Amino acid sequence: MRKILFLTLMALLTTGSVFAQKSALKDAKRALGRDDLNEARTLIKQAAEHNETATDPETWKVWGDIGNKAFDTQRTNTMLGKAANDKVMYDGLMESYHPYLKADSLGELPDKKGKVKNKFRKDIAGVLRANHPFYINGGVFYNEQRDYKKATDFFQIYWDIPTLPMFAEEKQSFVLDSTYQTIKYYAIITAIQAEDHKRALAMLERAAKEPFIENSAYKESDIYELMASEYLQLGDSAKFIEVLHLGAERFPSSNYFTPNLVNVFIREGNTDEALQYLDRAIQNNPENACDLNSVKGALLAEKGDYDAAEVEYNKALAQDPNCERALEAIAVNYILQAQNLKEKTAMISDRQQQMQNDKKTVELYQKSLPSLEKFAELLKGRKAPENEIESVLLKLRNVYYNLSSMGVDKSKELEAVEKELNL
Repeated sequence: MRKILFLTLMALLTTGSVFAQKSALKDAKRALGRDDLNEARTLIKQAAEHNETATDPETWKVWGDIGNKAFDTQRTNTMLGKAANDKVMYDGLMESYHPYLKADSLGELPDKKGKVKNKFRKDIAGVLRANHPFYINGGVFYNEQRDYKKATDFFQIYWDIPTLPMFAEEKQSFVLDSTYQTIKYYAIITAIQAEDHKRALAMLERAAKEPFIENSAYKESDIYELMASEYLQLGDSAKFIEVLHLGAERFPSSNYFTPNLVNVFIREGNTDEALQYLDRAIQNNPENACDLNSVKGALLAEKGDYDAAEVEYNKALAQDPNCERALEAIAVNYILQAQNLKEKTAMISDRQQQMQNDKKTVELYQKSLPSLEKFAELLKGRKAPENEIESVLLKLRNVYYNLSSMGVDKSKELEAVEKELNL
């Protein structure tokens, strides 16, 4: 008898608990109806935390409605020219989203008979469709507040909504135009600003897989540039190089992928592969001869092929006579040859050969001067950092000194440059 009474009591308690939560759901709806949103939130959270009502789609639909009511009230005030609280408005918009998704997902579960009766999908889809553009506004609002994580949340939801299952059969519900593509970019950039690099990378990989829509904010290649940068930020050098290869193949005219690949090859000591990619870059970007041909010349000079290096530097200067990189490099190219020849001459005893070598050494030093002097003037003209100017002046001093010691009077020039160097 006691056992029966105990079981009966437990059943009554359980039924009472379920009834209480069902009552909380009904009371939340009533509070929402009279615009008492604080009370509605308190009650709906109780229902959402109880096992019996947590799986009821209506619980989450009501919670979404509460957020949407907060949003809609403030938006209406804005439209009527009344005082509105933007934070309350956009927080309400955000509050509505995830409960609506949960309500829809629970509504899609089959009942005991295996049938799906999602009685909330139509209403939820209508609200999300209407609210879709306002997620941009919410992202802009929080971006201006420098809350980049929340800004990313809003921009990403704007990106996500057209891809939700509830809109699978309604492809015409949204206009996926340049604005849509631009907001993807904003979502990525704000994630980077929030220093959430894993999230940014996930969105970049997603954007790369989706169709690209031309827009005024960024190019398709920018997605891959940012992806490479994020892999580098995360310390994944293998994926960084993989994206560089992919970008170099897909966007041959880009000034990012191939030059960075060349830098990787140079760091790894793989000169031949670096030269191969440089040739491809020069072919695709002939207008960038100043940088590309100068780098190629430097690699050839490292291999000891000074003549071939000189050809590349002259190609750069033919396109841009003020290419500082090429001016310095071609001068150094002559100086290195002069110094190497001078060292060899010191090791031989054949006077005739010494005289021939000295003549050639003087010629090489003299050939370096026009480019080196012009480079120095360009640096001074643009008020370059002192260390850069000092570096070229030291090179000039070296050339003037060596020429003077070999019978070419450069004493005035030497004195002037030493004065500039405070020597």
